[in-house]
Amino acid sequence: MILDTAFVRDQFPPLADGWVFVENAGGTYVPRQVIERTRDYMSETQVQPNWHFASSRRATERITHGKRLMAEFINADHDEIVLGPSTTMHVYLMAQALRPLFTAGDEVIVTEQDHEANVGAWRRLEEFGIVIREWQVDRGTGALRYEMLDDLLSARTRLVAFTHCSNVASIVHDVPALVKKIHAAGALAFVDGTAYAPHFPVDVKALDCDFYVFSLYKLCGPHQSVLYGKRALLNEARNQNHAFITDDNVAYKFLPGGPNHELAAGCVGIADYFDALHAHHRLEPANSLHARLQRLYALIAAHEARLADNVTSFLQSRPGVRIVGRRPSSDGRLAPVIAFYVPGRPSADIVASLNARQIAIGHGDFWAARLVKALGLTAEDGVVRIGLAHYNDDRDIERLLTALDQALA
Repeated sequence: MILDTAFVRDQFPPLADGWVFVENAGGTYVPRQVIERTRDYMSETQVQPNWHFASSRRATERITHGKRLMAEFINADHDEIVLGPSTTMHVYLMAQALRPLFTAGDEVIVTEQDHEANVGAWRRLEEFGIVIREWQVDRGTGALRYEMLDDLLSARTRLVAFTHCSNVASIVHDVPALVKKIHAAGALAFVDGTAYAPHFPVDVKALDCDFYVFSLYKLCGPHQSVLYGKRALLNEARNQNHAFITDDNVAYKFLPGGPNHELAAGCVGIADYFDALHAHHRLEPANSLHARLQRLYALIAAHEARLADNVTSFLQSRPGVRIVGRRPSSDGRLAPVIAFYVPGRPSADIVASLNARQIAIGHGDFWAARLVKALGLTAEDGVVRIGLAHYNDDRDIERLLTALDQALA
C-alpha cells in the first residue's frame, strides 16, 4: 500500500498556493482539522477553564482532551506531559527546574550537533558551577562521534542532552542504546525529538529516556511543544511558576503564565487528521491513537524515504555539491531532510534562485549553529536545507529538481 497523497494534500489549504513547500523541517502546514478545532474553541469557548458554568466546562474538556491525546501520541500517561509554547522554553524551564538538584562540579554533557534549544539552556548552568562537556561531531560528516561518549561520561555526569535526530544532518540516533549507557553511568537522558517525531512514531516507554521534548508545529500541529518526563522526576524538579503552585502540580509548575488554551484544544485536530488518514487507507484497526500511528507512520516513512532518496541521488550526481550527514541509523532510517552546500557558492544565492521559481526553502544554520560551524561554514550563509513532509508528492519533487538543476548550473 502507498500513501494517497491526493487525499493528504486535500487536508491542507495552504498547499493550493502554487508553491512547492520544502521548508517543513522548520514547521509544517496544519490540516483543516487543526484549524477547525482551534476555531471552534475560540468561537465557542474562549473563556477561562475550570469553572462550573457550561462554556467553561466545555473549554476544560477540550483542553484536557488535547493534552490526553498528545500524551497518547507518544505512549505517555496524561500526567507525564506538559504542553507549552516551544521546545526552547521547555528545555530552558526544565534546566532551571533541575538545577537545584545538581551541585557545583557536577557535569552535564551537550552535543555539538543539536539545535541550540537543547544546548544553550544547559550551558547557562555554568553560571552555577556546573561543568559543561561537549560531545563533538566528525568534522567531515557532521555525525556524532559515538566513541567520544564513553570518554565524556564520568561519576560526576548528571545529565546528557542529545537529539533523537539532527535537524540538519538528518541522522537518527539509537536512543535506547545511548540511554542504557547513560543510565549505567548514573546520569539522566534528555532527548530532543523535534526533528524525529514528524517522521517516525515515538514510544517514550520503549526509549526509556528520562525526558523527551518535541514541537507539534513540526508535525502538522499548532505552535505548541510537548515535554515528557518520568513522573518521579517531574515531581522532584522544582517549581518554575507562582510560589503557591504545589510540587505535584506538574501541569502548571513548569508553565509560568499557564498553557495556551486554544492551541491545546487545537491539538485534538492532530489526532483527527491522523485518524482520517488511518481510516482512508483502511489500515488494520487499533484501539489507541498510538497504535494507529504505528501503522500509519509505516506508510508515511516509506513515502518520505522514496522522495528523499530521489533528491539525494540528484544532488549526488551534481559536481561540487556536498551533502551534510545522511548516514543511516543502525536500522537504516534517515529523516527526509537533506542539507547541502556548494563550496565557493553562497547558499543564499542558491535559495534566491529556488524562491524565484516558487520553491519555498531557506538557508542558514537552522539554529544548529555549532554543527554548521564545525563543518567550516558560517552561520549566516550555512547550508541549503530541503525538509520534506508526507504531503509532498512526486510533482513537488519534479519541480524541485528542475529548479535545482537550473540553480546549480
